Amino acid sequence: MTAGTTGLTGGTTAHVTHRLAVLPGDGIGREVVPAAQRVLEAVGAGHGVAFDWTGFDWGCEYYTRTGRMMPVDGLDQLRPFDAIFLGAVGYPGVPDHVSLWGLLIPIRRTFQQYVNLRPIRLLPGIESPLRGVEPGDVDFLVVRENNEGEYSEVGGRHYRGTPQETAVQEAVFTRFGVERVMRYSFELARSRGGRLDSATKSNGIVHTMPFWDEVFRELGSQHPDVPTREYHIDALAAMFVLDPRRFDVVVASNLFGDVLTDLGAAIVGSIGIAPSANLNPSGEYPSMFEPVHGSAPDIAGRGIANPLGQIWSGAMMLDHLGHTAAAADVLAAMEQVLGDGSVRTADLGGTATTEAVADAVIDALPDRHP
Repeated sequence: MTAGTTGLTGGTTAHVTHRLAVLPGDGIGREVVPAAQRVLEAVGAGHGVAFDWTGFDWGCEYYTRTGRMMPVDGLDQLRPFDAIFLGAVGYPGVPDHVSLWGLLIPIRRTFQQYVNLRPIRLLPGIESPLRGVEPGDVDFLVVRENNEGEYSEVGGRHYRGTPQETAVQEAVFTRFGVERVMRYSFELARSRGGRLDSATKSNGIVHTMPFWDEVFRELGSQHPDVPTREYHIDALAAMFVLDPRRFDVVVASNLFGDVLTDLGAAIVGSIGIAPSANLNPSGEYPSMFEPVHGSAPDIAGRGIANPLGQIWSGAMMLDHLGHTAAAADVLAAMEQVLGDGSVRTADLGGTATTEAVADAVIDALPDRHP
């Protein structure tokens, strides 16, 4: 990051330039990322924030040409940036485990992006599939542990192709990893003046989940001002559907958080506009921001993909970089466009193009000048 004479101070900035790595990836990622960049440029101009974008063509299509998801020194290339702005990854013929373990997981783990943060928020103009739920009723955050847990590399396959074939997958929970994601979650709940709920399954998973619960209770005693509650994952999933209004911040392991966040996006009407942040809270390494939707090769190249998930991810990136007012302006502009309802892509029942939605969000931004 480079700054002018005033620099970066206390969450508001003036005349700051951020160096950002851009990975559009595959399919519609190549369409929604440029649209979101235009929105960020527009809001940045009003807040004295500039962006120095550096593009990388890595992803599944890159894999089909090179046999790798990124170059051998790809992580070294990404390390100097302030943040990483990712589109979508996925391409016909490339298995999901290849794309995940060849690009996304190495970035998340090497850069200690141990928090996956997902807002579950029902926006104006979006209809929830749940009866009687209106905008403003659902507004909570899920913190997913992002570096270990059930998604480990420990295990293997034995006696392949025989009647004795065996598959072993080990879950790895460390005190270091569990404590740090829970400390982040407690502080997040405290900052919102709300409650922290924990996802567990200690009645059936005999080692890792009781350990998770013990650490949660230990840290709860250190944060007496933050009310807490523990839910078994099956009951928690049911409560997401039956009473989502009750939640404020939820912390979950890698697998449980993965499932809960997609369910959360569904109950607020559209997984297609859901954002996410892979955070290194200390700022020692770059964090990565990406929408939840896939690369949608069936509509790629037609200019009709919904860019709002990418735009919302960009707002989360602004907030992480300290530009809270600019982030709020982007979200407010999104809400205005959705509430008006006249400019929508096909997935939300409209006919607008990707670029038209981005234009509408830009037009809805407040006219600010630093």
